[in-house]
Amino acid sequence: MLVGLGAVGVASAGAGLGTTAYFNDTETFTNNELTAGELDLFVHVDYSEDQGSYAQYSTPDGTFIDGNVVGGGEGEPLSIQVSDLKPGDSGEGEFCFSIVDNPAYMWMCGELTANEENGQTEPETDVDTTGGDPGEGMGELADAMEVTISYCTEVEGETVIGEEIISDSLANVMLALQAGVPLSGDGDSSAPLDGRAPFEGVDSPFVDEVPNIAEQCVCVEWEVPVEVGNEIQTDSVAFDFEFYAEQSRHNDGTNNPCVDETVVTAYDNDHKGRPLANPTDGNVYTSVSYGEDQVVLSFTFVDDDDGVDFLDTADYSSTNLPVAVDADADGTHDWQLIWNPSAALPDDPFGYQENNGGTYSSSMSLPAGFAAEKFGNTIVFGVPRSEIASTFRLLAFGSTGGEGPIAKVNDDPASLDFYNSANAVEFSE
Repeated sequence: MLVGLGAVGVASAGAGLGTTAYFNDTETFTNNELTAGELDLFVHVDYSEDQGSYAQYSTPDGTFIDGNVVGGGEGEPLSIQVSDLKPGDSGEGEFCFSIVDNPAYMWMCGELTANEENGQTEPETDVDTTGGDPGEGMGELADAMEVTISYCTEVEGETVIGEEIISDSLANVMLALQAGVPLSGDGDSSAPLDGRAPFEGVDSPFVDEVPNIAEQCVCVEWEVPVEVGNEIQTDSVAFDFEFYAEQSRHNDGTNNPCVDETVVTAYDNDHKGRPLANPTDGNVYTSVSYGEDQVVLSFTFVDDDDGVDFLDTADYSSTNLPVAVDADADGTHDWQLIWNPSAALPDDPFGYQENNGGTYSSSMSLPAGFAAEKFGNTIVFGVPRSEIASTFRLLAFGSTGGEGPIAKVNDDPASLDFYNSANAVEFSE
């Protein structure tokens, strides 16, 4: 089952440092193929915000989402309104789960659907030189807002924050959520994709009208830092996120419902033809998510339990991942996206290179509209829809610098070509 929460911010001209925003939560509910039995997911919501003397807001006690039923009334939307959004404002939401009938693996998905400038007031033009309304995705609010997602629990009626799942700007957090964030039923943020704990099931979502929830909840905290200035005036963001549960029986938790396609590649410990100094086994999950404004490429490295991790610089000092992309599937790679924490890249640890007719340029900063993020053992790149076709090809070459295995994401691992994409993996929307 899929339960969705949508939040939409629509900003209009505000006075002083203020931006006006409107957040609207909606729900979605679709059937998911399950291996056996039935499963029903309830999400219990507790949300509040702090806007100083301007406003205080919180959801009514007992608010929950179950398919098309919100707060107990069918078709009744859960609405959270934030007006006059300004530096110093903050909010937090707690989402707890009742998974009826079966334990389940859970995922959190999402997407940033708009980040608009919406023109500029006179104070904003003094600090923001991007122009009045230069086009979609040019607002500053998504980069200015800070978001932290953590595990949390209820202890004697109080919320206790646990391990952090991800924390960054709203733009980068939503980039990670578009790639899909697996949730662990025991609140372990470092749990492996294929070995994390499922969320326990319950017999009913309520006992004597009290939510009957799994131990672990998810808390989302946001704020607009006081240091943010006039550059966010009139800006708006739109985003949504979803919680997804899949029955754990006969499943290993690796199925990512947030993406459109996934290719699994095993680590290669035999590439040198002799024993490696530091071998380890595992797989890299390469996934593509086609969003409204960007295409997200994600690479999740799932290591065995020997304590050696492909992306850990303590295990492999020169670990890196270049990704060559043929953006229009015409047979020639157009550019590379790079993660290399030891190379001092312009957007450390990320970089970008263009294919200039057979040679690549020196590394440069990611172009405008591109994005990158690493959380846990997942590396994520965001590419604007205008820069990549609905059918494209990629080649990825995970390397441990000769110390350990490699991971070739390529249709023909024996033929690795960063210029000709004939043997690259093709993805199509």
